Amino acid sequence: MTLNNTHADWWKQAVVYQVYPRSFKDVNGDGLGDIAGVTDRIPYLKELGVDAIWLSPFYPSELADGGYDVIDYRDVDPRLGTMDDFDAMAAAAHEAGMKVIVDIVPNHTSDGHVWFQEALAAEPGSPARDRYIFRDGLGEHGELPPNDWQSIFGGGAWERVSDGQWYLHMFAKEQPDLNWKNPEVHEEFKKTLRFWSDHGADGFRIDVAHGLAKDLDSAPLTELALMGNPLEGLCHDGTNPLWDRPEVHDIYREWREVFNEYDPPRFAVGEAWVVPEHQHLYASEEELGQVFNFEFAKADWFAEDFRTAIREGLESAEESGSTTTWVMSNHDVVRHASRYGLPQVKTQWCHQLADAWLLRSGSNFIEDRTLGTRRARAAIMMELGLPGSVYVYQGEELGLFEVADIPWDRLEDPTPFRTDHGRTAKGRDGCRVPLPWVAADTPTPAPWDAKFGTGASFGFSPVTRPDGTPAADPHLPQPLWFKDFAADVEDSDPDSMLNLYRRAIAFRQRMLTPTGDTSIRWIGESGFGDKAGQVVAYSRVSTDEGGDRFASITNFGPDSVELPAGEIVFASGPLDGVRLPADTTVWMMV
Repeated sequence: MTLNNTHADWWKQAVVYQVYPRSFKDVNGDGLGDIAGVTDRIPYLKELGVDAIWLSPFYPSELADGGYDVIDYRDVDPRLGTMDDFDAMAAAAHEAGMKVIVDIVPNHTSDGHVWFQEALAAEPGSPARDRYIFRDGLGEHGELPPNDWQSIFGGGAWERVSDGQWYLHMFAKEQPDLNWKNPEVHEEFKKTLRFWSDHGADGFRIDVAHGLAKDLDSAPLTELALMGNPLEGLCHDGTNPLWDRPEVHDIYREWREVFNEYDPPRFAVGEAWVVPEHQHLYASEEELGQVFNFEFAKADWFAEDFRTAIREGLESAEESGSTTTWVMSNHDVVRHASRYGLPQVKTQWCHQLADAWLLRSGSNFIEDRTLGTRRARAAIMMELGLPGSVYVYQGEELGLFEVADIPWDRLEDPTPFRTDHGRTAKGRDGCRVPLPWVAADTPTPAPWDAKFGTGASFGFSPVTRPDGTPAADPHLPQPLWFKDFAADVEDSDPDSMLNLYRRAIAFRQRMLTPTGDTSIRWIGESGFGDKAGQVVAYSRVSTDEGGDRFASITNFGPDSVELPAGEIVFASGPLDGVRLPADTTVWMMV
């Protein structure tokens, strides 16, 4: 067990590894990752040095949204395994000294959920319908939706049912939004939190945490549409009818009572896309305990962006009495090794250029992979040196790039196909491609596109199924260039991205986390003169016996900078004597 995990508040300084189960490891050869595959790779995760595993949804689902359309919150999708498989995985993780975090999806269910099926069979105004958000339509015969809200996935946010009423779905139409004004909904999710806690979950990730409470009654829906664009979730004053409403915190205070039933208390981290000054509300120890800070994930490779993200994240943590989180990639965004290799220009919204590049299958901008890798190496060292929790998305430790050129007819993500004009976004499949584990298990070029493989899976699946027949191809196609990024290749290369992650995490666990000190001290202009603007540098208390402080220095600029006096621990890339080259991070004791 890591030293960090011996503490009841382990999550405040944890390194958490996000598993997207369907794309992590397949043990039965059906081309789909499974819970047993997570168990199979526990030794790998232990060697990586992480404190916890977060599993994205693994529940029964029709996969209208990659598993975030949940049919049953208290079971495992039979394609991914059984409850016995989950229990075995949790036991193996705990035996290896790692915690388990389960993804909870409380904003909506699947339209296949028993509750929604009951709602469809029930009359308007019935208790069954009150679990969801049903409304009458506009027009002479109710043929028009209640208002013109658009869903996050594009298209109208209202879907009509056979008796003429409409239900709200802020995501896919297969994901009807729950009515959190209904007490039955409250009780159902408290049961779910207890169920997974009793099955070994140490904490929870809360999907769309800022979206549960809604106000659809204080004014006509047509008026609310004018003041609350669903696609503009950031709200400073609590007036948006859909996002970041004050009432959502009543829900999480209820959940805190459930968390505190356990010893040690469970915690949760909220996916809350809110203004920085509201993050502390979700992260309060009277509520979830922690909230995702997505500023790293949104930032392009500019020193000022990362400096601001660090400052605001630490300020929010101090205000909440908790710690912040650091996230560069997850299952929803273009992998950062690709983002950093694209042209770095200020855009109107985050990932605008990366999304445009992805839409055109990576053909409209040059992806400089050498540069992207160098920056990704620098970024992880800058991130792992910070106080708070670090969330690592599967495959980033291998330096994987976005698979931008998946053919459109092989995509699974609903996003590309649910927009008003079709194919206006490529979606998220490029970061969800099954991982490469074994280079020797090399596929042959696929007849439908020679850049992708068939007949093997780089060790993602076994060679054969239990009945001896060949394994199926992975559910998303793997590019042949994955061979160079297979885990076994990187394991044997001391300079690989994988071994950089291992080394940096081990140092963090040994020299930084045990101090319990979550403050930093900026190293500013006095250290770097006229190059200060291109550098992000901070120091922290360390366990160094001589009392030296730890320092992380990252050079975002084009020119090398002179390093301060001190002992160099290691760097993300080669140093130029006592100078730090561009796009490089060095760790020092000063």
